[in-house]
Amino acid sequence: MTTHPMTSPNRTSSDLVELAAADPHRPAFHFVSPAGWLNDPNGLTQRDGWYHLFYQYNPYAPVHDRIHWGHARSTDLINWEHLPIALEPTAGPDVDGCWSGVFVDDGGVPTLVYSGRHGEVELPCVATGSDDLVEWTKEPGNPVVAAPPEDLDIVAFRDHCVWREQAADGTGGWRQIVGSGIRGVGGTALLYESDDLRSWRYVSPLLVGDAADRPRTASDWTGTMWECVDLFATEGADVLVFSAWDDGVTHHPLYWSGRYRGDRFEPRALHRLDLGGRFFYAPQSMRDETGRRLMFGWMQEGRTDAAAVAAGWSGVMSLPRVVTGRPDGSLHQAPAPEVDALRTELLYEGPAGEVGAAGIGGDQLDLELDATLPSGTSIELAVRATVDGAERTVYRLRRVGGEVEFSLDRSRSSLDDSVDATPLAGVVGLEGDTVRLRVVVDHSALEAFANGLPLAARAYPTRDDALRVCVDVGGAAATLRVWRMASVN
Repeated sequence: MTTHPMTSPNRTSSDLVELAAADPHRPAFHFVSPAGWLNDPNGLTQRDGWYHLFYQYNPYAPVHDRIHWGHARSTDLINWEHLPIALEPTAGPDVDGCWSGVFVDDGGVPTLVYSGRHGEVELPCVATGSDDLVEWTKEPGNPVVAAPPEDLDIVAFRDHCVWREQAADGTGGWRQIVGSGIRGVGGTALLYESDDLRSWRYVSPLLVGDAADRPRTASDWTGTMWECVDLFATEGADVLVFSAWDDGVTHHPLYWSGRYRGDRFEPRALHRLDLGGRFFYAPQSMRDETGRRLMFGWMQEGRTDAAAVAAGWSGVMSLPRVVTGRPDGSLHQAPAPEVDALRTELLYEGPAGEVGAAGIGGDQLDLELDATLPSGTSIELAVRATVDGAERTVYRLRRVGGEVEFSLDRSRSSLDDSVDATPLAGVVGLEGDTVRLRVVVDHSALEAFANGLPLAARAYPTRDDALRVCVDVGGAAATLRVWRMASVN
């Protein structure tokens, strides 16, 4: 990552930067902030050939406080150039933080719609930018929505998805949904409309969830509030993405497939977006100039707050994912093809069960495992493993009837018992008898994709030799390819 020649990128202290650079758990090719705190991706867009990534950012400390909008750009989604901070808290409706939002092009005028925070109140605000998206001016009339709807008992009110909607007769205007929750009922996305992005009329809830229809511990519990709502169309269905939240606790990203018609979303099925739960949180998507739907998510930390403070940084952005719709309305996800350019050396190609004897390993790897799983068979892929197995992070694929149980065992990922070792799992559809598993290892950041279903996670091995790759093929037939990945940070 390079610094924009116009100015230093941020006011991050040199001490924080030095701390962050020295941390062995800091990723080498996932996007990270210069130091300090990073969370939600914001304002994703492509303009004049440049991809722009804004993000929630605290340049002063790796804690979630006084949130700014960090900003970076790239021509290839991999090599990112840090730009000056786009938004920072100022006296007024965002004095306590410039929270999540989106980018829109308003007749050629770059525009951000974001949540300003003042005390416990979060309200929609607008800022307009220069052509290069470096300089931003806040709307004097902020907030552009004075309060949540008065006829609803709202749990929270923040995060935006904004689009221009045009009717067949050529008329139309702006619409947005704001993440929210109705007390005692469940999460919701509240629909608004506007002619100018400044004066908004409340329409109705687009869809309301039911927080009581399944246990809070369920991996698809929809929460009491929906954060970071995102609405888009695929070939198979319309999709409403949200992150389930409850009483200050982040849970997991989910999505409804169905149809957006008029002022309502008609759901057909609820899906898990990522089997890693909070390790791929608050996702946002965009359509790029080639028509691809790209998505990023926030990979939260799995270590203690104190450990993050000591390291000088917190939070990782996921790799860019290409999202496509399947005929049944579900989503297929895969790393953007640009990620392949980071492969520098093919370390191994051959029978999966022989990779351990070959002594292959590293903490920056891209692995592709093609496995044929007859009924009742399973396969295990271990990464970040020590020779004696004291530390190891293990992916398992187990065939059960016409489905595959896909799980990640982190019980021995680290000898530090303070880190999160919660098991992560879900069910993957088969393609014949075949599962194609791709695992990307970047120090503490792990992203896996099994037949297009992702599982993001974090792992923090303590030993320098926790580098090996091992495979137990069981009764499966499998081939493996392993590449070393380049550093860009």
